[in-house]
Amino acid sequence: MNIENVKAQMRKGTLEYCILAILSRNDAYASEIITELKNAEMIVVEGTLYPLLTRQKNQGLLSYRWEESPQGPPRKYYTLTEKGLEVLTQLDAAWGELISQISRIRNGE
Repeated sequence: MNIENVKAQMRKGTLEYCILAILSRNDAYASEIITELKNAEMIVVEGTLYPLLTRQKNQGLLSYRWEESPQGPPRKYYTLTEKGLEVLTQLDAAWGELISQISRIRNGE
């Protein structure tokens, strides 16, 4: 078993959830999202993030606006929509259930 591949697949499966969670606290542009993910040791690169943000926007989970930046070109700030907040709430519940299920399996319950 290639443990690194399994770990990468686990991260990939939770990345969209993490993006919604980050945006539930504050609007952010892509570099801020990447920094927060890296600070949490969720390894991600821009080439992975942008397609996810586009998909979530197309699903109505996110919207965005352009803001002028004092350090360079305008930045695209992403915002969680009402639908995105509803999906995040559902994912929070699903995450709690998953943790509970894994704990029962690990503990032989």
